[in-house]
Amino acid sequence: MGMMKQNRFKRDFLAPLRHLLMKMPERNAMIILALFVGVSCGLAAVALKLAIEFIHHSLTSWFDGEAYNFLYLLYPGIGMLVAMLFVKYVVKDNIGHGVTKVLVAVSKNESKIRPHNMWSSMLASSVTIGFGGSVGAEAPIVYTGAAIGSNVARYMGLSYKNMTILLGCGAAGAVAGIFKAPLAGVLFTLEILLFNISMTSILPLLLSTISATVISYIFLGDKPPFECTITPFAMGNIPFYLILGLFSAVCSVYFTRTTLWLEDKIKSIDKPMYRWGLSALCLGLLIFLFPPLFGEGYEYLHELLNGGTIDLDGQTVLSFMLHKAWLVPVFFMLVLLLKVFSMSFTNAGGGVGGTFGPTLFIGAIAGFVVSRTINLIAGGGLVPEQNFVLVGMAGLMAGVMQAPMTAIFLIADMTGGYDLLIPLILTSTVSYAVTRAVEPYSIYTKRIAKKGELLTHDSDQAVLTLLKTSDLIESDFMTVQIDSTLGELVEKVSQSTRNIYPVVDSRNHFQGYVSLEDIRRDMFKYEQYETMHVYNFMRSAPAYVYIDEKMDSVMKKFEQTGAWNLPVVDHERTYIGFVSKSKIFSAYREQLKQVSHD
Repeated sequence: MGMMKQNRFKRDFLAPLRHLLMKMPERNAMIILALFVGVSCGLAAVALKLAIEFIHHSLTSWFDGEAYNFLYLLYPGIGMLVAMLFVKYVVKDNIGHGVTKVLVAVSKNESKIRPHNMWSSMLASSVTIGFGGSVGAEAPIVYTGAAIGSNVARYMGLSYKNMTILLGCGAAGAVAGIFKAPLAGVLFTLEILLFNISMTSILPLLLSTISATVISYIFLGDKPPFECTITPFAMGNIPFYLILGLFSAVCSVYFTRTTLWLEDKIKSIDKPMYRWGLSALCLGLLIFLFPPLFGEGYEYLHELLNGGTIDLDGQTVLSFMLHKAWLVPVFFMLVLLLKVFSMSFTNAGGGVGGTFGPTLFIGAIAGFVVSRTINLIAGGGLVPEQNFVLVGMAGLMAGVMQAPMTAIFLIADMTGGYDLLIPLILTSTVSYAVTRAVEPYSIYTKRIAKKGELLTHDSDQAVLTLLKTSDLIESDFMTVQIDSTLGELVEKVSQSTRNIYPVVDSRNHFQGYVSLEDIRRDMFKYEQYETMHVYNFMRSAPAYVYIDEKMDSVMKKFEQTGAWNLPVVDHERTYIGFVSKSKIFSAYREQLKQVSHD
């Protein structure tokens, strides 16, 4: 099969199957592999969901309210500690922020993800969340699914293009499996993971998400993850959905900026045990006061989505707030604001989880706060609160993840809320547009975008991101010392096949260069061989290229200087080699074939 490279793995019992697939046409082999990845991701999603529920039930089903309140202080910290020790001594790798890690794998590591990520993220996140860590399971399962797709492709010896497609199949299947939302899984891959996949490559994604969803239905039943009781959409509520969209945008900016700032602050603490202790104490205190912050908090969303009330009597000293009309939205506004802190404490303190689940949680709370406030002001049931809870989930997802299509169809799929498609579209669009105007990158892409490592839907930019300066260096130029004589330089010319001669000092620091054109008229004047020196002919480089410099920056230097070759140095100006336009263009054409999934 044309897409297959020579396999570098040792032979095993699956070798005959691999050999059979390699003989198939590429399209047929990819279909089979996509189905396999989808089934595997569906099973992984089911296993993670059941593991979290089992741990959570085992820890919380046997004690009364008073003990429950006390153990809020202990459980999350224990889970974070177990996860931290597991990651440090067993995994020995950073497995947090799974979606961001997938983006980095595609842009920097040829879509290769380490094999342990097929199970390590699941184990660590199930302990973290099961013990009450205030994060979501969705990002770890996306990382797991992407790792499954990547390692299946690597085992089969696939090219970068097809490895990226299977990695996307794994991520899409993971989302579809955990939410029972096949269309949302495809949109998630195309919109959030930013893969530049053509329409002809979507078939494997569809097959992966369908197979993962079927697996989820078989083991978890056919009910949507969030059953809700919604009322028919009323045109008169459009202004209120616009208000919800604006509020979602404000919450999205707060969510993104506060999360990144707080995690950086906590992680600046050098000693891991100090970092864990502070985070565990703060998280325990927050959950002690606000029980909805315990774990994913989805059980509270079920109440709100069905128009129910939340009773926390005996679980928190603040339960009195839920018995006073105007203090109810205040209580939930505090939950909304503090969920970001509890999530950041969990991740920075050693737990493993994602921002996907907290985004849904905060969006639902935002919808409830807006609708309850409107009803209190109006003095009656002016707007259906459960509808706003559902639409708020989409609004915040559209803003935080900057993925409006994924938000619309994921919420509609997993709640059965297609009757609210108009407000879903309206609120998500407003939230996305306003957030984008203030914050150009999503919570997943902000850090890596600053480093220039983010792939986009722009093929040119994607290719430049994937190209590495270090891979394009030409090092076969013969260097000359700055104080060498013309005779010594001519001797170098007689031995070289290049027409550029980098000039260095005694410490190999780049000083300039001499071209063959510069010495052509003097190289046959033998009487000057001892009197003329290299520095008499040397030119300064119009610009330097650093070995770790991003390719888009390198191309700007070529454009600004008009040069055809530029020297490559390290940050101490030690000479390494040259990079040329011709080699970049050649590598660009080859990489473009891999990026363009036609």
